Amino acid sequence: MKDTNPTLLESPQILKATLVALILGALLFVAAVLPAEYGSDPFGTGKLLGFSRLYQPDDSVPVTESRLIQAYPPLKLEELGSDPGVPMPEEAQNPAPARQFEQRQDSVSILIPAGKGLEYKINVLKYGTVKYEWVTDQGVLYFDFHGEVKEANPGKDVFFESYTAAYSNNMIGTFLAPFEGRHGWYFKNKGEKDIVVSLRLNGQYTL
Repeated sequence: MKDTNPTLLESPQILKATLVALILGALLFVAAVLPAEYGSDPFGTGKLLGFSRLYQPDDSVPVTESRLIQAYPPLKLEELGSDPGVPMPEEAQNPAPARQFEQRQDSVSILIPAGKGLEYKINVLKYGTVKYEWVTDQGVLYFDFHGEVKEANPGKDVFFESYTAAYSNNMIGTFLAPFEGRHGWYFKNKGEKDIVVSLRLNGQYTL
Protein backbone atom coordinates (compact mmCIF):
# COMPACT_ATOMS: atom_id res chain seq x y z
CA MET A 1 0.00 0.00 0.00
CA LYS A 2 1.36 3.44 -1.03
CA ASP A 3 2.17 6.05 1.54
CA THR A 4 -0.07 9.05 0.66
CA ASN A 5 1.44 11.36 3.26
CA PRO A 6 3.47 14.19 1.65
CA THR A 7 7.16 14.41 2.39
CA LEU A 8 7.78 17.09 4.95
CA LEU A 9 10.77 19.37 4.50
CA GLU A 10 12.90 19.96 7.52
CA SER A 11 13.71 23.45 8.76
CA PRO A 12 17.27 23.50 7.32
CA GLN A 13 15.90 22.55 3.87
CA ILE A 14 13.21 25.25 4.00
CA LEU A 15 15.78 27.81 5.07
CA LYS A 16 18.12 26.78 2.27
CA ALA A 17 15.37 26.97 -0.41
CA THR A 18 14.26 30.40 0.83
CA LEU A 19 17.84 31.67 0.79
CA VAL A 20 18.39 30.42 -2.79
CA ALA A 21 15.13 32.10 -3.95
CA LEU A 22 16.14 35.40 -2.37
CA ILE A 23 19.58 35.30 -3.98
CA LEU A 24 18.11 34.51 -7.43
CA GLY A 25 15.55 37.27 -7.03
CA ALA A 26 18.23 39.78 -6.07
CA LEU A 27 20.39 38.80 -9.04
CA LEU A 28 17.44 39.13 -11.42
CA PHE A 29 16.60 42.54 -9.98
CA VAL A 30 20.15 43.84 -10.37
CA ALA A 31 20.77 42.26 -13.80
CA ALA A 32 17.44 43.04 -15.49
CA VAL A 33 14.99 45.22 -13.55
CA LEU A 34 17.40 47.98 -12.51
CA PRO A 35 18.84 48.54 -16.04
CA ALA A 36 15.48 48.27 -17.83
CA GLU A 37 13.24 50.20 -15.44
CA TYR A 38 15.55 52.62 -13.61
CA GLY A 39 18.56 53.05 -15.89
CA SER A 40 20.95 51.77 -13.21
CA ASP A 41 23.48 49.13 -14.22
CA PRO A 42 26.02 48.75 -11.36
CA PHE A 43 27.64 45.55 -12.67
CA GLY A 44 27.27 46.10 -16.43
CA THR A 45 24.97 43.08 -16.80
CA GLY A 46 22.17 45.21 -18.25
CA LYS A 47 24.36 46.38 -21.12
CA LEU A 48 25.76 42.89 -21.64
CA LEU A 49 22.32 41.26 -21.77
CA GLY A 50 20.60 44.11 -23.64
CA PHE A 51 18.23 45.25 -20.88
CA SER A 52 19.72 48.76 -20.75
CA ARG A 53 18.27 49.48 -24.22
CA LEU A 54 14.77 49.18 -22.78
CA TYR A 55 15.19 52.12 -20.41
CA GLN A 56 13.77 55.51 -21.39
CA PRO A 57 13.52 58.50 -19.02
CA ASP A 58 10.01 59.82 -18.41
CA ASP A 59 10.86 63.25 -19.85
CA SER A 60 12.45 61.95 -23.07
CA VAL A 61 10.86 61.49 -26.51
CA PRO A 62 11.20 57.93 -27.86
CA VAL A 63 13.67 57.65 -30.74
CA THR A 64 11.01 56.39 -33.13
CA GLU A 65 8.67 59.27 -32.31
CA SER A 66 11.49 61.81 -32.64
CA ARG A 67 12.38 60.49 -36.07
CA LEU A 68 8.75 60.66 -37.16
CA ILE A 69 8.52 64.30 -36.05
CA GLN A 70 11.63 65.16 -38.08
CA ALA A 71 10.52 63.22 -41.17
CA TYR A 72 6.90 64.38 -41.16
CA PRO A 73 6.67 68.00 -39.93
CA PRO A 74 3.18 69.46 -39.39
CA LEU A 75 1.42 70.71 -42.52
CA LYS A 76 0.00 74.23 -42.64
CA LEU A 77 -3.24 75.54 -44.15
CA GLU A 78 -1.24 78.02 -46.23
CA GLU A 79 0.41 75.13 -48.10
CA LEU A 80 -2.85 73.99 -49.68
CA GLY A 81 -3.42 74.70 -53.36
CA SER A 82 -1.64 76.97 -55.80
CA ASP A 83 -0.20 80.37 -54.98
CA PRO A 84 -2.92 82.86 -53.91
CA GLY A 85 -1.81 85.10 -56.75
CA VAL A 86 -2.91 82.55 -59.37
CA PRO A 87 -6.58 83.23 -60.22
CA MET A 88 -9.11 80.46 -60.63
CA PRO A 89 -9.81 80.02 -64.37
CA GLU A 90 -13.22 81.09 -65.65
CA GLU A 91 -13.79 77.55 -66.93
CA ALA A 92 -14.24 76.42 -63.32
CA GLN A 93 -17.63 78.13 -63.38
CA ASN A 94 -18.86 76.24 -66.45
CA PRO A 95 -22.07 74.26 -65.84
CA ALA A 96 -21.94 70.51 -65.36
CA PRO A 97 -22.47 68.44 -68.53
CA ALA A 98 -25.78 66.74 -69.23
CA ARG A 99 -24.02 63.39 -69.19
CA GLN A 100 -21.05 62.16 -67.18
CA PHE A 101 -18.33 59.73 -68.23
CA GLU A 102 -19.32 56.07 -68.20
CA GLN A 103 -18.86 54.21 -64.93
CA ARG A 104 -15.65 52.20 -64.81
CA GLN A 105 -13.14 50.71 -62.39
CA ASP A 106 -9.39 50.24 -62.54
CA SER A 107 -6.50 48.95 -60.43
CA VAL A 108 -3.11 50.62 -60.89
CA SER A 109 0.35 50.12 -59.36
CA ILE A 110 2.49 53.26 -59.10
CA LEU A 111 6.20 53.13 -58.24
CA ILE A 112 7.39 56.11 -56.18
CA PRO A 113 11.24 56.07 -56.16
CA ALA A 114 13.11 56.87 -52.96
CA GLY A 115 13.50 60.62 -52.48
CA LYS A 116 11.29 61.41 -55.49
CA GLY A 117 7.78 62.69 -56.17
CA LEU A 118 5.26 61.54 -58.78
CA GLU A 119 1.76 62.54 -59.92
CA TYR A 120 -1.09 60.29 -60.99
CA LYS A 121 -4.25 61.92 -62.32
CA ILE A 122 -7.56 61.05 -63.96
CA ASN A 123 -9.98 63.14 -66.03
CA VAL A 124 -13.29 63.92 -64.33
CA LEU A 125 -16.17 66.10 -65.52
CA LYS A 126 -17.81 68.66 -63.25
CA TYR A 127 -19.84 66.87 -60.52
CA GLY A 128 -18.52 63.50 -61.60
CA THR A 129 -18.02 61.09 -58.70
CA VAL A 130 -15.15 58.73 -58.01
CA LYS A 131 -14.49 56.29 -55.17
CA TYR A 132 -10.84 55.56 -54.50
CA GLU A 133 -8.56 53.47 -52.34
CA TRP A 134 -4.79 53.44 -52.18
CA VAL A 135 -2.27 51.67 -49.97
CA THR A 136 1.53 51.44 -49.96
CA ASP A 137 3.52 48.21 -49.86
CA GLN A 138 5.73 49.72 -47.15
CA GLY A 139 6.29 53.04 -45.45
CA VAL A 140 4.53 56.39 -45.40
CA LEU A 141 4.19 58.92 -48.23
CA TYR A 142 3.40 62.60 -48.32
CA PHE A 143 0.49 63.17 -50.68
CA ASP A 144 -1.52 66.08 -52.04
CA PHE A 145 -4.88 65.13 -53.53
CA HIS A 146 -5.77 68.01 -55.86
CA GLY A 147 -7.35 69.07 -59.15
CA GLU A 148 -6.53 71.35 -62.09
CA VAL A 149 -9.19 73.14 -64.13
CA LYS A 150 -9.42 72.24 -67.81
CA GLU A 151 -8.58 75.52 -69.55
CA ALA A 152 -9.04 76.49 -73.19
CA ASN A 153 -5.85 78.60 -73.08
CA PRO A 154 -3.75 77.64 -70.06
CA GLY A 155 -1.25 80.21 -68.86
CA LYS A 156 2.22 79.85 -67.45
CA ASP A 157 1.04 79.59 -63.83
CA VAL A 158 -1.30 76.66 -63.28
CA PHE A 159 -4.16 76.97 -60.82
CA PHE A 160 -4.86 73.91 -58.72
CA GLU A 161 -7.08 73.26 -55.74
CA SER A 162 -5.94 70.87 -53.00
CA TYR A 163 -8.60 68.68 -51.42
CA THR A 164 -6.43 66.78 -48.92
CA ALA A 165 -2.74 66.83 -47.99
CA ALA A 166 -1.25 64.52 -45.38
CA TYR A 167 1.25 61.78 -44.57
CA SER A 168 -0.16 58.28 -44.80
CA ASN A 169 0.27 54.73 -46.05
CA ASN A 170 -3.41 54.21 -46.82
CA MET A 171 -6.46 56.26 -47.79
CA ILE A 172 -10.03 55.70 -49.01
CA GLY A 173 -12.70 58.18 -49.99
CA THR A 174 -15.39 59.47 -52.34
CA PHE A 175 -14.70 62.48 -54.53
CA LEU A 176 -17.13 64.90 -56.22
CA ALA A 177 -15.31 67.00 -58.82
CA PRO A 178 -15.95 70.74 -58.31
CA PHE A 179 -14.94 71.47 -61.92
CA GLU A 180 -13.93 69.65 -65.09
CA GLY A 181 -10.26 68.82 -65.26
CA ARG A 182 -7.47 66.52 -64.13
CA HIS A 183 -7.74 65.33 -60.56
CA GLY A 184 -5.43 63.05 -58.64
CA TRP A 185 -2.49 62.63 -56.32
CA TYR A 186 1.00 63.97 -55.97
CA PHE A 187 2.99 61.40 -53.98
CA LYS A 188 6.33 62.26 -52.36
CA ASN A 189 8.60 59.51 -51.04
CA LYS A 190 10.87 60.96 -48.35
CA GLY A 191 12.30 57.58 -47.43
CA GLU A 192 15.35 55.65 -48.61
CA LYS A 193 13.46 52.78 -50.25
CA ASP A 194 11.18 52.70 -53.30
CA ILE A 195 7.48 52.49 -52.43
CA VAL A 196 4.71 51.00 -54.57
CA VAL A 197 1.21 52.47 -54.32
CA SER A 198 -1.70 50.17 -55.18
CA LEU A 199 -4.57 52.37 -56.34
CA ARG A 200 -8.17 51.26 -56.95
CA LEU A 201 -10.71 53.51 -58.68
CA ASN A 202 -14.44 53.20 -59.26
CA GLY A 203 -16.46 55.99 -60.78
CA GLN A 204 -17.10 58.42 -63.62
CA TYR A 205 -13.71 59.22 -65.11
CA THR A 206 -11.23 58.47 -67.89
CA LEU A 207 -7.52 57.69 -67.58
